[in-house]
Amino acid sequence: MTIQSTLGPAPVSAPAGAPLHRPRRLRRTPQLRRLTAETQVHASNLIQPLFLREGLTEAREIPSMPGVFQHTRDTLRKAAVEAVTAGVGGLMLFGIPVHKDPRGTGAVDPDGILQVALRDVVAEVGDATVVIGDINLDEYTTHGHTGVLGPDGDVDNDASVELYGQAAVVQADAGAHIVAPSGMMDGQVGHIRAALDAAGHQNVAILGYSAKYASHFYGPFRDAVESSLQGNRRTYQQNPGNIRESLREVALDLAEGADMVMVKPALAYLDIVRLIAEHVDVPVSAYQVSGEYSMIEAAAARGWLDRDDSIVESLTSIHRAGASQIITYWATEFAPRLG
Repeated sequence: MTIQSTLGPAPVSAPAGAPLHRPRRLRRTPQLRRLTAETQVHASNLIQPLFLREGLTEAREIPSMPGVFQHTRDTLRKAAVEAVTAGVGGLMLFGIPVHKDPRGTGAVDPDGILQVALRDVVAEVGDATVVIGDINLDEYTTHGHTGVLGPDGDVDNDASVELYGQAAVVQADAGAHIVAPSGMMDGQVGHIRAALDAAGHQNVAILGYSAKYASHFYGPFRDAVESSLQGNRRTYQQNPGNIRESLREVALDLAEGADMVMVKPALAYLDIVRLIAEHVDVPVSAYQVSGEYSMIEAAAARGWLDRDDSIVESLTSIHRAGASQIITYWATEFAPRLG
């Protein structure tokens, strides 16, 4: 392609055999590469997930996620302060109860473990960051599914969204700025929006897990929350081979009142992140899930990858695909390096 200005002299020809155009000029130094970068992840793009485990007296490292912990109330508050000090854009909280039941009633208990976590973190750093509560029943159910089971053994969609609405209200009462329903039930966003508005929480936003796939990359997370799941979630999470279905799910969530939408997992679904980012006018988030985290950590521990550069590259790829926010277990560690 030749683009010639109508002003000034004609361009000088390069010596025979030498290239006139040298894109490498702008890659020559770290400073030039930084100056000309088309995509740069910033600390404010990152969301740090944090886990509060009921009954702990000291933080417990998750074996399949080295460097990630189930927290006590004290260590959770310290981790929240550390993340905010590092410049992280938001915190996503998960609760791990001691006791479970078939209906997951701990999720709707005003004094349930997630609501305790929300109150503690909001009191500690709530004026300095965005605090997000995860709405799901899987941590609280004896069967490990994201909702109430019907007589056929499958999740009862409508009974489950009733509980999601209750969970949203108690999380908002506890101070959550955003609630994030991750159960992939039909109509969940609309039901939650109605419940929040009826309870006077019109200003609490909803981050919809709109395109959440039935992925094998969630395995370490299920260790983190001590999931009781037997079987799989393919009747409600999306088929990994489907593309158009994601656009439909996103459109439904937006019609029901979602303020933001999410793709989960991130790295194996960058095409979906890009597709959705091109079709919507709300922020698009992506969750760099536990399996993505653990793969890089495991390979780096064996010397097969450069850990830090691989992490930054993975974050950059998610942002480049179109994610405005990245939920990642490396948020606090890498935020100061990103600026």
